[in-house]
Amino acid sequence: MKTMLRGKDWIETADWSVEELETVLDVAADLKRRFSLNEAHRILQDKTLFMMFFEQSTRTRNSTEAGMTQLGGHAHDLTPDKMQISHGETPKDTGMVLSRYGHGIAIRNCFYKVGNKYIREVANYASVPVISLQCDVDHPCQTIADLMTIREKFGTNLRGLKVAASWTYAPAYARPLSVTQGLITLLPRFGVDVTLAHPKEFYFMPHVMEKARAFAKQHGTKFEVVNEMDDSFKDAVVCYPKSWGCHQYLDDQKVPEAERKNVGMDLLGKYKSWVCSEKRMKLAKKEAVYMHPLPADRGSEVEDAVIDGPQSIVFDQAENRLHTVKAIQALTMGGRP
Repeated sequence: MKTMLRGKDWIETADWSVEELETVLDVAADLKRRFSLNEAHRILQDKTLFMMFFEQSTRTRNSTEAGMTQLGGHAHDLTPDKMQISHGETPKDTGMVLSRYGHGIAIRNCFYKVGNKYIREVANYASVPVISLQCDVDHPCQTIADLMTIREKFGTNLRGLKVAASWTYAPAYARPLSVTQGLITLLPRFGVDVTLAHPKEFYFMPHVMEKARAFAKQHGTKFEVVNEMDDSFKDAVVCYPKSWGCHQYLDDQKVPEAERKNVGMDLLGKYKSWVCSEKRMKLAKKEAVYMHPLPADRGSEVEDAVIDGPQSIVFDQAENRLHTVKAIQALTMGGRP
């Protein structure tokens, strides 16, 4: 087990080895037990985390802030309008200044072709660890919690377990790609077979697909892409349907910015049947579970009967966001010197 993780940035799970990710999962499980027993675990006593949110958040904001409090530290909740970022302050200056005041910087910036680059630029100049709270490429805090949840339900040996990572319809054209992109680059490294399903226009960043295929080959797992939702659900043990935007398609087609919303909404309208229904869930294995990072667009992405039904484990996922982010904070901001 690799435990020398103090000062390491958490930007994409692909940046961390399987051994290092196992350490995160092991620490998260320990902190979850301690939280359930009401045992004090003030590992980050008097330490400060600066949280910079360029978008709205429920689970990420509250799990990250609550996690710091429970670890004995404090989190500052920041938005660009509260900082000089809104007046043009550079990532370099922001990273260098905040490093002088505290012990970690956490950033959510999901703007397409901007977020990951911005977070990495801050990290390049910061002298404290930088934690991605979601960008345009990955949502590592979400996907590591998803992996923890899957292992709680099905054990640590996931060899041969099939996950259906499917696009779903939702009446919003610009949702990030990052959650499902993160899943396809993380799960194959832990023995999981992933079937990615999406309409032809809703494909991912090419470099992410390259990583997913490379990781699957390296770890002897299956990664396939289909263009029918039903095909992904067949024999799946985990059904993870979620909406995302057609950003890469619009970019490749060089659609002008002023026209992107109209084009995107027209494309969405072609695929309103891509809904996670009770009927579709029956295509999966009998023991299959339904997962979603939330918030789910009820009635569009998923039927109430599914998300509120016995196969749904969405609130177990949501809870594990707390325990995994605490593990990340404790290891990168505390940890061994």
